[in-house]
Amino acid sequence: MFLAGCSAESGEAGESVGATSTTTQVSTDSAPTSTITTGPGPASRSTTPTVVYRPPFIDHVEWTETEVGPSLSVFPTTSGRYTQDPAAMAAAWREVVGLDANADTPGMQAQFDCHWRFARIIEPEKPSWNLEPGRPVVPEEDMIGARCNPGFAEEY
Repeated sequence: MFLAGCSAESGEAGESVGATSTTTQVSTDSAPTSTITTGPGPASRSTTPTVVYRPPFIDHVEWTETEVGPSLSVFPTTSGRYTQDPAAMAAAWREVVGLDANADTPGMQAQFDCHWRFARIIEPEKPSWNLEPGRPVVPEEDMIGARCNPGFAEEY
């Protein structure tokens, strides 16, 4: 639940004269921040909160052995699942590499980028995104066509 306050100075009846923005951070651990901004206009004008998702974007990573070989499970935070910040994908990848330097290969990054751009939108509550070092590096359209899992079937 997001809490946000807003206030406006009253001028004439039914109108807001000043503009105030209040931000309340719910938690310091990647919790979204809700901001409500009001401006001049009728007091009955509705305000829509803007949710800002902040880092960290990745909670943790974990290596597992699957039918297709080793797989790095990447567990995104709520911010990682829902941010719309264009710079967040690169920041999230840096977090993955910071958590496990062995992830830093072109194929693993391409799989991560595909999951970031598409899988988190199609299935935002998927617990983890699985990256396999044995998957081939392919053009982006092939990566998308393979649902981020080029070369062989997705492991489960």
